Amino acid sequence: MSFSSTAAQTAAALPAAAAPGAPRGRIVLIDDHPEVVQALTNLLHLEGFACEGYPSASAYLEALQRQDPVFPGPACILSDMRMPGLDGLELLAQMSARDEMPVILMSGASGIRDAVEGFRTGAVDFLVKPVETEELLGAVTKALALSAQSRERRTRGHDLAQRLASLTPREQTVAARVAQGETNVQVAEELGISLRSVKRIRQSAAAKLGAESTAELVLKFTEGKRGV
Repeated sequence: MSFSSTAAQTAAALPAAAAPGAPRGRIVLIDDHPEVVQALTNLLHLEGFACEGYPSASAYLEALQRQDPVFPGPACILSDMRMPGLDGLELLAQMSARDEMPVILMSGASGIRDAVEGFRTGAVDFLVKPVETEELLGAVTKALALSAQSRERRTRGHDLAQRLASLTPREQTVAARVAQGETNVQVAEELGISLRSVKRIRQSAAAKLGAESTAELVLKFTEGKRGV
């Protein structure tokens, strides 16, 4: 099934009601043709996605600055390539620099060169209009999966940063030496403290980091230090 102009007109006549239940993800639709935004919104709503549409990339960036409440789950952008003012490639460059949502570009007048440039700039996918429904859903699913992974990394990084900050200076020192491969005996000798103290400090650091083994302690301490 192609997402043709006829399909767009038919879909635009339908109510844009979201499917029941929790959304599968949030999709930001950007196109200077309102009928395209409306048709895509109706189609994606029927597939269980939450959508919001904008007539231009600039309009979306303005909304982003306002920090309006949005669906808290995974999200992606589906943007037209060629638009007046800020085009899809320029939007993609800005979003990539911010490490924001994955971007899918689409166009009905772009060639191989535009597609290559889009992928080089960081596009998750490049769709040529008229877009096949299955192709559209596949691209959206892939982008939302990448968004979910990115959100998980950020959440994990934030959690590790908080856990790392809860360590005392001595716990930080012991954990760092363990992460460097030193044994309890070596740490005790280097710091001039008893072996029992090293074990106690190490256990306390592991508990605060949520580590149940030496390998997990090393991993979490290292990831926390580098910001995951």
